[in-house]
Order: sequence, then C-alpha cells, then structure tokens
Amino acid sequence: MATTADLRKGAVLKFNNDPCLILESEHRTPGNLRAFYQVKMRNLRSGKLTETRFRSGETLEFLRVEKREYQYLYKDGDSFVFMDKESYDQVSVEPKIVGEYAKYLKEGSDSYITFNDTEILAVEMPSHVNLRVAQTEPGVKGDSVNNIMKPAIMETGAEIPVPIFVNEGDMIRIDTATGAYIERVKG
Repeated sequence: MATTADLRKGAVLKFNNDPCLILESEHRTPGNLRAFYQVKMRNLRSGKLTETRFRSGETLEFLRVEKREYQYLYKDGDSFVFMDKESYDQVSVEPKIVGEYAKYLKEGSDSYITFNDTEILAVEMPSHVNLRVAQTEPGVKGDSVNNIMKPAIMETGAEIPVPIFVNEGDMIRIDTATGAYIERVKG
C-alpha cells in the first residue's frame, strides 16, 4: 500500500473499485487546518473526470499498468482488432474503451493500449492524425479570405468542419482530442 505522498501525474489509482488516471495532484495546507491533497483524475472505465480530496498520509491502492504500442488492423463486428508491434499478438477491444477515437482509426494507424494485467483499460491515439477527405462540396474560388468552414467526410467516416479551400482527395491533419482541422498536408 502507498500513501498520498506517492500521488503523481500519470499514476493509476484504484478508487471506488475503478482504475483512475491521475491528471493533477496538488498538496494544500490551508491556514491552521489539516493538510490535504486535491486530486483531479479520469476514470478509465467510464471516462468521467472527478476531483477528490485525500487526507495527508491516507493509504491508497495504486495499480501497476503497462502501456504498449499497437497497430490498428480492422473492425470485427462490434470490436476493434489491434496487433502488438513487437510480438504480433492480436487483441480485440470493445467500442466503449476505444471511445471517440474510433472515428479517427484507419487500418495501419498506431495507437497505445494501457493494460492492468490482462484487462484493457484505455486506448490512446497520437495527438494528430492525417486523414484523406472522402467527400465535401467544392470551394468557391476567391472565397478563402473569410474563415468559412464547411462539413467534410473523412476516409474513416468522421465528419469534420474544414476551411472552404479544402477539396475532395486532400490530406488533412486533425487534432484527435478536439476533432478540429489543423492544416493541409502533402501526401
């Protein structure tokens, strides 16, 4: 067992029987009151953010997790199939664990999968992905001065608002955290 002194960003804590990733931890000593730790964490099963206070010196249970690089292969029914890049072992991941990242997955793309023993806790993608525009309306020449956005459907089926000058077949970079257009890329 560990104590609150071991709270660090990136550690995984067992809280209310769920694995929670610590996002922020701040030690506070308010005046003549007892010291405590204010912790912001994300539940890895539900994805919910919570803020909790722990008394200084309180015992906590940390989980040993392992993060490995995987390659996305294909969708099999409802689940997503990934391959370990070192051992070539394949794992199936439920859609609720993949979450919002599902709309950015294309065959051959790299991801990180976090495990607690054999249980899959989370799937993470790089902060940016490059996807090809499969369908969008053509832009009007000379209308690129204004910051006008139009809907575009990517090769993975995701719908992203893009600037008016982006055309079908263009490769664009997308922020996976927000789903926002970043820039056009060559290739």
